[in-house]
Amino acid sequence: MVGAIGILTGPPASADPNAEVPLPDPPSDSDLITPLPVVTPTASTWTPKFPFPYDQTRDRVTDADITAMREMCQWYNAQYATLRFQIDRLQTNRIDDYGKDFDYTRDNIQQQVDIVSGNIGQAVDFLTPRVQSLTQSQNTFGDRYFPIYEGEAFFKLWEQLSNVNNGILAHQPDWFTGPSVQKAKRWGSDIHRSHVCEG
Repeated sequence: MVGAIGILTGPPASADPNAEVPLPDPPSDSDLITPLPVVTPTASTWTPKFPFPYDQTRDRVTDADITAMREMCQWYNAQYATLRFQIDRLQTNRIDDYGKDFDYTRDNIQQQVDIVSGNIGQAVDFLTPRVQSLTQSQNTFGDRYFPIYEGEAFFKLWEQLSNVNNGILAHQPDWFTGPSVQKAKRWGSDIHRSHVCEG
């Protein structure tokens, strides 16, 4: 018993709660904002998940739904995080010292816009036929839903990425495109937290 007490009352930890934790430097604009390669879907072992209540709609999930989700997950795993960081960086970089963010002629903002909007456009082009092929059903109350797990999240992510790109290309201010950016990040986070693209 005495030995156990000695172990429990050993010397105090010497970690300094005020010590700064070294963080890695964020990538430079030129390292982060680069064209992304075209995603070409390949064969994979991915299978859909059917957590409650999607186990109740499993019979409405088609082979086309499964193929679309498998391919969208390949895009998501390969490029979503990088695209999200690129959009965030561009949203910050395009704001000048006076709070204006519509002048793309200063610094190299137009070049960044061209690259990021090209990447968003490429993502939207990839997602469009796939989200549009997802089955949408109607419940007894007339509400529409996607029988496949996280189908709605991919559909909403696609919608918001389209809105973000349109806003950037139209030189809309950050406060105008910001809500769509936040909604896209919300749907992207839902996909991540669901683990639907794992496996």
